[in-house]
Amino acid sequence: MNDLLIDLPSNIRTKLIAALESGYLDLQTTATRLRAALGRIEQAEELAGALGELHALGMSPRGAAAALRAIDRAAARQRKPDLVLSGLQVPGIFARDTRMVFDELLGTAERSVWLSSFVYHNGPDVFGTIAQRMEQRPELDVNLLINIQRRWGDTTSSAQLVRAFATTFWKKAWPGTRRPRVYYDPRSVELDLPGAAASGRAVLHAKAVVVDDEALFITSANLTEAASERNVEIGVLLRDRSMALSVVAYFQRLIDGAYLRLLPE
Repeated sequence: MNDLLIDLPSNIRTKLIAALESGYLDLQTTATRLRAALGRIEQAEELAGALGELHALGMSPRGAAAALRAIDRAAARQRKPDLVLSGLQVPGIFARDTRMVFDELLGTAERSVWLSSFVYHNGPDVFGTIAQRMEQRPELDVNLLINIQRRWGDTTSSAQLVRAFATTFWKKAWPGTRRPRVYYDPRSVELDLPGAAASGRAVLHAKAVVVDDEALFITSANLTEAASERNVEIGVLLRDRSMALSVVAYFQRLIDGAYLRLLPE
């Protein structure tokens, strides 16, 4: 079937189904007649051609209507992405709240969590939901990906920087008794040497959550109060298993290739 028929907006497809079932339209129609039946639509000529292709295959108008109805049912079962925003509330824009989406995903995880953030502030608060969930679900597998920052001009060795971060994280930031696996990008702590070639330093900048290999939340928001409540941040929540698994596979391959390393305990 022509992709144009699959990608029709639901309201247009509903009108087309009704017109085909009633006999008002057949599969050898014109753009003018389509506009009369469906209203002002783009690509009317192309739509007439797509219906003509079904006629050439020997399909009847009622058969085409049944096929379009099946497409409509399949499309209705697919969960649409949710827009997720932080900051100023704008009238007329429907979106979910960033903090609520974080808490919902992390608080209902059953099997696995992958959580990546560039920075975090007030660890006991931002990690509280997932730490509590780990206590409730002993089988829950949690992986955190967090950037370790080397401040400008800091000449501390990379090993010392990682140890200091780990000590602070486990003592002050992580609120639970069960511990997740925490990974960092070793390039973020590379030391720039005077006279050396261009630095290969990079940061772990991804902000994303994958829960149970089913839900994927990609956002500009870090794990901070400001990002969740005041900053203008935007993200999207998808219930797409294929996409979620692709992100998990990407993270896992970075770990397997030693591009991400495990934070010491």
